[in-house]
Amino acid sequence: MLKNVIVHVIVSALLLVLVDYMLAGFAIASFGYALLAALVLGIVNTIVRPLLIVVILPITIVTLGLFLFVINALMLLLAAAVAPGFVIDGFGTALLAALLLALFNLVASSVLYPKRGNKSR
Repeated sequence: MLKNVIVHVIVSALLLVLVDYMLAGFAIASFGYALLAALVLGIVNTIVRPLLIVVILPITIVTLGLFLFVINALMLLLAAAVAPGFVIDGFGTALLAALLLALFNLVASSVLYPKRGNKSR
């Protein structure tokens, strides 16, 4: 279990660095700060995000789930406010970063945890 958490934090840090290279208003000072930012983001997503999703559930339903990207952007901004060496210039940059991170996490998850074929008994 601890191995999975460590791998997840390292992969998240690598994805944050990838987004740093792609977006001008998204900056991480070094890979060490990316690790710290990934850890803070993981804590924020574990504690704050579920509470926010419950509070804003009606808006999420009306927008067919698209408002979750706004919540993810807010979580990125909160992590950037807490973690040193991690800066996001504005909400638009955070929203674009949230979209990119969702896409990159989808790809990384499919590579790290490939779906096993259905084996009938």
